[in-house]
Order: sequence, then structure tokens, then C-alpha cells
Amino acid sequence: MNADDRRCISEVLNGRTEAFGFLVKKYQDRLYNAILRVVDNREDALDVVQESFIHAYQSLNSFKGDAEFFTWLYRIAFNAAISQKRKRKVQLSLDLPANENGRSQEPEDQSTLNQPSDRIEQEESDQRIHLALSRLAPEHRAVLILKDLEGHRYEEIAEILDIPIGTVRSRIHRARVELREIIEALENKQ
Repeated sequence: MNADDRRCISEVLNGRTEAFGFLVKKYQDRLYNAILRVVDNREDALDVVQESFIHAYQSLNSFKGDAEFFTWLYRIAFNAAISQKRKRKVQLSLDLPANENGRSQEPEDQSTLNQPSDRIEQEESDQRIHLALSRLAPEHRAVLILKDLEGHRYEEIAEILDIPIGTVRSRIHRARVELREIIEALENKQ
């Protein structure tokens, strides 16, 4: 475990609770960006992140230190996000996730070869993928985000979600198959 994290956790457990603020500042943006991809809503992501830090603070004495603090925190947040997704009705959104300024995260293409029709086609493709991701079961969406968007290894995903590695592999396979079917169905509707 990271030495700074270990020091902060020790300080918090010894009564210096303000040391937890260091961990919040260090991990809040990274956690928010990951959770935003799961819940697909800025306000919900903020709620889940806040709830996760509160839960982590209250459960800090149960943190064993055999994994990175962020991995443990990530697991708490993903479980909270998945629970929240299960509780809510399915809401479809064609909007791309926004950055802190409320603007689309999609970067501008400065290429001279870029044609307006290419950009429209790319935006339509991005919207189909975004819509298809939003239709996946929370468990499938979580593993795809962790693997394909966040770049985690199977072992890390298993640890974060607290599931066996074989389950991670099967969920990723099923999620990719399901995602492909949803995208094909969306393309056939056009």
C-alpha cells in the first residue's frame, strides 16, 4: 500500500480525523470519473462518491491494508453505484458525459482531412455505443468500464468488485456479446 495512504489511515484511526481529507482530495476526481461512467448522471455520480467516502471513513478500521486504499474505495463505490442503478428505473440518455465545465468530453478534431460527414457519422456511432452501454445490466456495464475504459487487469477487477476472476471473465464475455447485439439492433432500426 502507498506510504502516504498508510500514514493518513493510521492518523485517522489514531483520532486525527482531518487526515482523511488528504485521501478525499487525492482520490475524489479519479473516483468521480469512474463512477460517472457507471451511473451516467453527474448528480448521481456525486452522490455515490460522497456516500462512498462516508462509508469508507466509517469502515476504515476494517480496512486490512492488504490491497491499495483506492482499490478498496473503488469497490465500495462500484457496489454503491450498481445498487443505485438497480433501484432506479432505466433512463435512456443520448447526451455524452460532460466534464466539470458542463461541456462534452469529446475533443475537437483538428485534422484537415476531417469532413463534416465524418464527424456526424462518428457522433452517431458514439451515441449508439453510449446508448447501448446504458442498456447493459449494471454488472456487465461495470466490468466493461473497468476493463475497456479504465484499463484494469482481470485480477484488479475481481478485487474491486469482490467476485472470482472466472466471474469477471464470463461477465466481460457476456457483456461484449450483449453490447454487440444492442448496437446491431440500434443500427438495424435506422
